[in-house]
Amino acid sequence: MRRIYYLLFVAALALAVSCGKKESKDVVRIAYLPITHALPLVELQDAEGVEVELVRYGSWPELLDALNTGRVDGASVLIELAMAAKAQGIGLTAVALGHTDGNVIVVSEGINSVKDLKGKTFAIPHRASSHHILLQEALAKGGLTISDVNVVELAPPEMPSALSRGQIAGYCVAEPFGAMGLKVANGKVLYRSEELWPNSICCGLVVNDASYKQKKELIDKVITAYRSNGKHLEDKDKALTVAKQILKQPDDVLQQSLKWIDYSKLDITEEAYSNLSSKVKQYGILDNPPSFDEFVAK
Repeated sequence: MRRIYYLLFVAALALAVSCGKKESKDVVRIAYLPITHALPLVELQDAEGVEVELVRYGSWPELLDALNTGRVDGASVLIELAMAAKAQGIGLTAVALGHTDGNVIVVSEGINSVKDLKGKTFAIPHRASSHHILLQEALAKGGLTISDVNVVELAPPEMPSALSRGQIAGYCVAEPFGAMGLKVANGKVLYRSEELWPNSICCGLVVNDASYKQKKELIDKVITAYRSNGKHLEDKDKALTVAKQILKQPDDVLQQSLKWIDYSKLDITEEAYSNLSSKVKQYGILDNPPSFDEFVAK
C-alpha cells in the first residue's frame, strides 16, 4: 500500500511540474538579424502576459525559411523578401515597420559622385531589398542604370572589410555596417536614404499567418509592445543601451548609426506601401507585389 501511495505521489508531482511549464503555444518566437533595424524587438521580453523568444539568424535566406515554414511565429525581415514570399502563396502578414530611413550609400575615398561608380563593383545584401532600390535611385541621379555597375551580394558584416581592401567601390546595407565603413575603411557617405527616398520602408515585423491564427491574442500583445518600443527608441541614449545588447560594435559606431535612423513611425501606411510597390516593379525586383489589403494588417 505504501508503494502505491508513493507511486501516486510521484505521478502527481510530475503532473504539477509539467503543468507549470510553458507550452510552445504560449511562447511567441521572433526571428531577427543583429542589425539596428531590429532594435524594437529587443525589449519584447517585457511584453505583458507574453513570453517572447528572440531567435537570432545569420542570413536573410535562413531567417526567411524559418518564417515561411512556421519554425518561428514572426520576424524582423527585409520587407521585399516577405512580399515575394506572399506573392508565391506563403501565408505572411506585415504588421509594423522596423524603422524608417537609416540606410546610407557608403563609397570609397576615390568616389566623388555617383557617376564615378560606372564600371565599378557595388555590394548589396540581397537583390530583393530596399538597398537595391536605393542604389538604383542614386544611379538615376547620375544618369546611370543598374547595368552600369557590377552588383554583388555580400553578407553585411563583410562589406566594410571588402571596401577597405578595394574589392568593392561602395555598398548599401542595414546599420551599423554603414557606420562601420566610415570607421574601419575610411569610407564616406555619398547619399543618405532620405535624400533618395524619404520615409523609405526597409525592414518590417512580419508574422506567419498560421501562427497568428493559433496565437492571435498573444501576438497582438507583442505587436502593441513592439510599437511602443519604437517610441522609446527615440531617446538615443536609450537606443544605444538597447543596441549594445545585440550589436558588438564600439559606441561611436552605434551612435553614428542611430543618428541616421527613425523609429517613431512604425505603422505601415497605404501610401508608403503603394510607393514601395511601385518601386519594386519599376526596378525589376518583383513583378506582382501583393496588394496592401492582401499583405498588411489593418
